[in-house]
Amino acid sequence: MADELVHYSVERGIATITLDSPHNRNALSAQLRRELRAHLTTAIDAPEVRVIVLDHTGPVFCSGMDLKESKGAGSTDQGVNEFPELLQLIWESPTPVVVKLAGPARAGGVGLVAAADIAVAAEDASFAFTEVRIGVVPAVISVTVLPRLLPRAAHELFLTGEKFDAARAERIGLINSAVPAERLDEEVRRFTGMLALGGPQALAATKQMLRRHPVSMADDFAAMLELSAKHFAGEEGQEGIASFLQKRPASWVPRD
Repeated sequence: MADELVHYSVERGIATITLDSPHNRNALSAQLRRELRAHLTTAIDAPEVRVIVLDHTGPVFCSGMDLKESKGAGSTDQGVNEFPELLQLIWESPTPVVVKLAGPARAGGVGLVAAADIAVAAEDASFAFTEVRIGVVPAVISVTVLPRLLPRAAHELFLTGEKFDAARAERIGLINSAVPAERLDEEVRRFTGMLALGGPQALAATKQMLRRHPVSMADDFAAMLELSAKHFAGEEGQEGIASFLQKRPASWVPRD
């Protein structure tokens, strides 16, 4: 039996869910997605859990979809097909969710960050929407990311794939707080302590109020999933994934 890639613990009303797949930079493999979804469901269903913290081991928070699993898969078999359910589970959780980043987030990993209610990062953490650089579209994560970002920043960062630091992530609304690495635990405790003071039903109702949107998230995810899976399985997406895995420039990158 494969070792567990996501761990779960509860202490004084705080459920901590820890991504522990450092060998592939906590990529969103099928196993990791399955275990993360199961632990999130456990925490949401537990009346004693007042706050959920999403943590990680290793130097990287989450590098996005596991591209080794995406290579060669058709549009109906892409791992991204299961991702909307996971993001929606975090976004719609009646229990507040706090993300703690001691390291970088990329692509789908940024989607997890945006889905949470509170995100705290070490100052040396970095972020990037790298999808276009491998010929795919950041469609699914756009459902959670775009409500957070300033529009100009969203256009720039989605289209260029440029890496940006935690200070800018805070300025454009992606995260709540960027602190020195040695203060990261303290800052997470500050937020979880404040959240735990709220009435559970009041917090759940307030989250529902904040989520009001003229288009249902399910419909938005369905449309974006179709777009995303099409590009993951398409010729350009498969070439981009292959070039990433082979550590070479993609065929469309200009050469001297």
